[in-house]
Amino acid sequence: MATVPYNASTTAASSAAALPLIGRIGIAAIFILSGLSKVAAPAATIGYIQSAGLPLPQVGLAIALLVELVGGVALILGYRTRLVASILAVFSIATALAFHSALGDQNQFIHFFKNVAIAGGLLNVIALGGGAWSLDARR
Repeated sequence: MATVPYNASTTAASSAAALPLIGRIGIAAIFILSGLSKVAAPAATIGYIQSAGLPLPQVGLAIALLVELVGGVALILGYRTRLVASILAVFSIATALAFHSALGDQNQFIHFFKNVAIAGGLLNVIALGGGAWSLDARR
């Protein structure tokens, strides 16, 4: 019975190849979950957008749903990864400024910098691409 020799460098490379996918899933999860919560309670989301003083709350809801759900799925799949990550990063900063800029409030402070951290992670995705396990790598 023949045995296949263990190759540590190949195993390590295979494990490392999965890391961009795991990272993309981790970042996309917050967008997809947020989008699903908006689908479940559109009136509440429209009210929240209105309370921030933004115009056209129904349009804002539609944009948020598109960005969060389509962008989140595209990020996981690694489809046009750099473009999608760019859109999500801008969206994260825009929502931080529009909805979480009352930095004297501890909760808003945390949410603001959570959005900044997400944008920072997305900048890494922009810089490094989707990785080997992405639709981009298959082109």
